[in-house]
Amino acid sequence: MTAQPPARVVIAPSILAADSGRLREEVASVTEAGADWLHFDIMDGHFVPNISFGPQVLAALRPHSALPFDVHLMITPTDPFVAAFAEAGADHILIHPEAGPHPHRTLQLIRSLGKKAGVVLNPGTPIESIAWLLDLADIILVMSVNPGFGGQKFLSSQLPKIAVLRRMIDGAARPVALAVDGGITPETATDVLAAGADTLIAGTAVFAAPDRSAAISALRGAATGAALRSDATDPSPES
Repeated sequence: MTAQPPARVVIAPSILAADSGRLREEVASVTEAGADWLHFDIMDGHFVPNISFGPQVLAALRPHSALPFDVHLMITPTDPFVAAFAEAGADHILIHPEAGPHPHRTLQLIRSLGKKAGVVLNPGTPIESIAWLLDLADIILVMSVNPGFGGQKFLSSQLPKIAVLRRMIDGAARPVALAVDGGITPETATDVLAAGADTLIAGTAVFAAPDRSAAISALRGAATGAALRSDATDPSPES
């Protein structure tokens, strides 16, 4: 079933796709272009096959944008580094259930530091892993690629997972953002918004665009296509 798309889509450019030699200017560029959040992919070479950056980069960029810093920890162990990212300027800290033995405790730790807590589901992570964590989650992030590298192709197999999570969130009766990351373009954004997402993490779709304001507008505008799809799948009222 097609979900009703959100009234306004949250766009979070991922700085993994930015020019790493000009991060201050890149952050200013997408901030001015209309981004809602800034997304940081933190990779350790263990949990995922790549290494990105640590809390020092967040701390260096924090004075240059008032946008929320959305921090995705692809590291193990996770708990010893949560406080450092919180202190560096993270507003949201997202973890993988597989990254430590006690994800419930990790989410409690994040919230105790005054930050929003999130849970990330890899393509192969079962939906059941979120069932007993939803009460502590402010954000659920569905990976529509296998994490570790930018620029990958969107996995349409994740659309049913998004739809199920949408129903779970609606049943929770509390605000939880449902984000999708991986292969997001205006075309795939229509699919994920129609499935029930409300937040789009986009890397190359924004940072590789010659006009970043237009790129962000195009992603946000995908909600229109999702709404048309929703209207088309709704049963017609009886006459």
